[in-house]
Amino acid sequence: MFRDTQSSWMSTLRHDVPASLVVFLIAVPLSLGIAMASGAPLAAGLIAAVVGGVVAGALGGSAVQVSGPAAGLSLVVVDLVHTYGWRATCMITLLAGAVQLLLGVFKAARAALAVSPAVIHGMLAAVGVIIALAQLHVVLGGSPQKSAVANVLELPGQIADLHGPKVAIGILTITVLAVWTRLPRVFRAVPAPLAALAAAAGTAWAFGWDVTRVDLSGSFTEWGFPVLPQGDWHLIVASVLLVALLAGCESLLCSVAVDGMHGGRRVDLDQELTGQGVANMVAGALGGLPVAGVIVRSTANVQAGARTRWAAILHGVWVLVFAVGFGWSITLIPLEALAALLVFIGVQMVNLGHIRKVHGHGEVPVYVVTMAAVILLGLAEGVLAGLALAVLLALRRLTWVTVRKRDDRDGRTRVTISGSLTFLGVPRLTHELRTIPYGAAVDLDLNIDFMDNGAFEAIHSWRLDHERMGGTVVIDELHDEWYALAASGARTLPAKSPLKAPDRWWLPWAQRRRGAEPVTVPPDGVSECLVTAGTREYHRSTAPLVKPIFTELARKQQPSHLFITCADSRIMPSLITASGPGDLFTVRNIGNLVPRRGSEPHDDSVVAAIEYATQVLGVRTITVCGHSGCGAMAGVLSGGVRAGSLPGLRRWLRHGNHSLATFIETEGDRLHAGALDVLCRVNVQQQLENLRTYRKVDEQVREGKLELVGLFFDIGSARVHLVPPLRPTLCVKPFDRPVVAGEE
Repeated sequence: MFRDTQSSWMSTLRHDVPASLVVFLIAVPLSLGIAMASGAPLAAGLIAAVVGGVVAGALGGSAVQVSGPAAGLSLVVVDLVHTYGWRATCMITLLAGAVQLLLGVFKAARAALAVSPAVIHGMLAAVGVIIALAQLHVVLGGSPQKSAVANVLELPGQIADLHGPKVAIGILTITVLAVWTRLPRVFRAVPAPLAALAAAAGTAWAFGWDVTRVDLSGSFTEWGFPVLPQGDWHLIVASVLLVALLAGCESLLCSVAVDGMHGGRRVDLDQELTGQGVANMVAGALGGLPVAGVIVRSTANVQAGARTRWAAILHGVWVLVFAVGFGWSITLIPLEALAALLVFIGVQMVNLGHIRKVHGHGEVPVYVVTMAAVILLGLAEGVLAGLALAVLLALRRLTWVTVRKRDDRDGRTRVTISGSLTFLGVPRLTHELRTIPYGAAVDLDLNIDFMDNGAFEAIHSWRLDHERMGGTVVIDELHDEWYALAASGARTLPAKSPLKAPDRWWLPWAQRRRGAEPVTVPPDGVSECLVTAGTREYHRSTAPLVKPIFTELARKQQPSHLFITCADSRIMPSLITASGPGDLFTVRNIGNLVPRRGSEPHDDSVVAAIEYATQVLGVRTITVCGHSGCGAMAGVLSGGVRAGSLPGLRRWLRHGNHSLATFIETEGDRLHAGALDVLCRVNVQQQLENLRTYRKVDEQVREGKLELVGLFFDIGSARVHLVPPLRPTLCVKPFDRPVVAGEE
């Protein structure tokens, strides 16, 4: 236990302490700037940074997320300060924290993820535009106006009346921020915001320029407990909920994003929301800004090497030490430099990467509407407008119907209808069906998960009309029988039916059911590519089912088994082992052979797979699987005669000579009816021995880190049998079921 504790502290000192210093250097200028943009005392930003680091860092559910004052909330705080005053705004922050705490206790955190990211990104972009426009007036030596539109209208006059040194300080700050990331790494060790403010302060001091200084006098000594806001209690409750929900959503979305940046413990969303709630209660009580998880500081924390929550906690401690011991240095910072920093932050909040992401999912209208509405109408109104549009687009997608038609070479017309069939899709559905010529033979595939009465009536009436005019209609339902049940008068289920795997997908194409796309033979006698037809069937029926699995696996593979088997087309490793995606790292070759170390002809392919599986992927089991009637073993048994005029095959089969020698040693040189299958089993045992000629494999087997398993698949009986190794390795369990992947 002492050793584990010592190792933990060493890891903290090595990784978390340096990361906390990096985040601290970023947090101080950003906290001051956000406080300025929020119309709050500048000290409120530092208080929020301390509380966000210490309290949210200690109690939250994310190991590396950093919390503090968030630019996305500044627009709300400005309005609250203007309406109720600063101390009442602190009480609203405290009450919002209590709401977050309750939501976390009642496990409601995941509901926040139901908010469309396009709405969140559009809202943040709008806030960035508003901040940038407002603070640009400060940079130019003037004062911000009441709205974004007023700031735009006032901007030409502000530019015409420039204020010398103040403008120069602002331009200098923005220039340093813009070029800092392009400097050599040794300079970039200092965060850009800190470098920009230092350059502005130093330049103003050196030239004696008349600039506005940051004033912290009385900020920490004139503290008073928050007071209840006065006014319409409906509006006050709405303000509390708005702060709670916006801060909570931003924190949870940030924690999910940060989860993809590190390989440590995954975030507990309910605990994160609870921690954010407590932090906001403390921040409100101490006179700080609302606290939320912030992506810039969290990203910097991960990139600086943070491993645990100590990085976030220590960054809050450093901010506190700085504010108490070195707060006087803040008064050297020109207010115009802070405003320029906010302009730069505001522009960066309009993230082109977010726009590309929402464009890829067809959600640009939600992003644009949210952004425009927040700028023109207000934050709450803009968010509600974005949410309303997102819901409408989601309903449209859920009720969208696709109708595909094609004429087969046998003269039949195949029509595939996919989606959820509701009355909303009836106009499109009837239009497409009525374009089918009268008298045509139609195969109608219904790839649907729901059908209401309006859609059923549309299809049924078209079918009756088409058949009355001499045509034929054969309906094949790929999932639940919505049409058949409705036609029989039976009651259909009100809920959507889950998608099912394609019917008997493991069958060869020649034996598939009629509903699957066949491999057709055109007049020239050249059959359509099997793989092309198969991929169409996969995209139509299987891809929607497995997409969530592959999305999760996309980052990296972590197979537990290396599976070496024959290239014989009748062997399906995933089928005979009941394995799923990501379970087996598979090597296939003629005869499931493993060339011995240093053998001739030399083969790097199998060796490379073994090295990668054992030394990089860290598989726990290597399985060699042979099968009955193996053609490669028949070639070995014939001394290479059956390889005929295939020189490459004859050379490859030399790797089976040791298997033949072991077979002769145990069976003699007599051949009998079952000799081939006996050799196939012996070959599996020999390949297990061949694996141990590789030093790393043999070491891992001896240390108990790796298990070697032999299998034999009897094709005729569809049974898998365990083949014991020639010499024992580890304890092997009885094999009475066709499962390898996942066994311990």
